Amino acid sequence: MEQFKKITYDDYATLKEYITLRSHTVCDYSIGNIILWSDVYQTRYAIADGFLFIQFSYNGEVHFAFPHGKGDLKKAFEWLAEYCREQNLPMHINIIDSSMYEEINQLFPDQYDIIYSRDNADYIYNISDLAELAGKKYHKKKNHINRFMKDNTDWSYEPITDENTPDVILMVKEWCKANQCCDDPDKAAEICVAIHGLMHRKELCMIGGILKIQGRIVAMTMGEAADDQKTFIIHFEKAFADVNGAYPMINQQFILHELMNYTYVNREEDLGIEGLRQAKESYYPVFLAEAGMLIEKSSVTNK
Repeated sequence: MEQFKKITYDDYATLKEYITLRSHTVCDYSIGNIILWSDVYQTRYAIADGFLFIQFSYNGEVHFAFPHGKGDLKKAFEWLAEYCREQNLPMHINIIDSSMYEEINQLFPDQYDIIYSRDNADYIYNISDLAELAGKKYHKKKNHINRFMKDNTDWSYEPITDENTPDVILMVKEWCKANQCCDDPDKAAEICVAIHGLMHRKELCMIGGILKIQGRIVAMTMGEAADDQKTFIIHFEKAFADVNGAYPMINQQFILHELMNYTYVNREEDLGIEGLRQAKESYYPVFLAEAGMLIEKSSVTNK
């Protein structure tokens, strides 16, 4: 059978051809995200019978994404099942949203359940809410921004360009050092991914922005459009903790300058980290985008 192969930057067009056959909001199906994290998650892909199959490592186990293609979806699942049998792998199918689950349930009635994890749900916000920060609920955010502008009358916003990318990379490395990332494997991996994202920004169709104070970069953000073309996904956002209001400021400025043609912004999951959850909830998402894991229903019946 067709073997899975390592994903590279050269595979962007191939992945896009198949993945964009469906409309996605969750960050896990954004093409740049898949490519950038492919080394961390040991992501591979194969194309067979008109379908794209993605394999990745999750919690030390091999998992597969929902097959993307134009052909017979049932045959695609049968192909995947046969591959798993040949490789002696359990058929773990992950990153399944509600519409995917409905299709699977129609093809294989009462065979699968789906389990969602709150920790892995993406936070989706209205662009207009984060641009305007109107009303009492955003009062603290507005105060932080006002404080930033009062303390830094010489601040400026710029899009990330070929010219300033080397300086943005230096800023990310400085942020890494200030936050002891080298002592945390997960943080260190994210920084490496962010730097590669900056280096390959154009190839991955990503855009970003920075904040400067007296010419020094104090915050950066970067991401890509989701496949639904209404949602923009923020993959990376870093700001120095000693610059009061830098995080809400880069959040708002990037939206105002670059994202006003979108309806929603996806700020990804909180991974169950309490401080991160509080920060994301404080921006009042309009909904959480969930993608769960399929599990096979028990064959044991009540007698």
